[in-house]
Amino acid sequence: VAIQAGTKNVLAVGVEAKAMLARTPPNIQAIRPMRDGVIADFDITEAMLRYFIQKVHHRKLVQPRVVVAVPSGITEVERRAVEDSVMRAGASEFYPIKQPLAAAIGAGLPVAEPAGNMVVDIGGGTTNLAIFEHGSLWHTAVVTIGGNHFTNDIAVGLRTPIPDAEKTKR
Repeated sequence: VAIQAGTKNVLAVGVEAKAMLARTPPNIQAIRPMRDGVIADFDITEAMLRYFIQKVHHRKLVQPRVVVAVPSGITEVERRAVEDSVMRAGASEFYPIKQPLAAAIGAGLPVAEPAGNMVVDIGGGTTNLAIFEHGSLWHTAVVTIGGNHFTNDIAVGLRTPIPDAEKTKR
């Protein structure tokens, strides 16, 4: 999220804000309000959610119902923190759904059928693994390594010379 320094005024979110990372003038801050699958900055997370709600929900008189994908290993305290942020951002109702189940539905997997399904959902800070059948989660695991870690490792790997690279070229 890109905000005006010293305020909670959201200037950009998502790809536009990410493009500003390390390239912002002093009066603009680009920050990540969520880290490793949990809220790190409640005020900015709330501002980001409000921005998304206003972007997709154009009716002013009716507050939207919001479905949020949450990590499968989320604690009750973390779930309440997400719910509070969503409600303060302008939602009338909050419906949490486990991230692996949301990923499976989004990928078009037959989650309600008697066949078992396995989902590996690689997020920015965490990876959620789940096995489910008939729409019920049978087993879940959360690993605190995600896409951001992979991106950083690849970037470091590209900067590090490969041993014997000259021999491989010949």
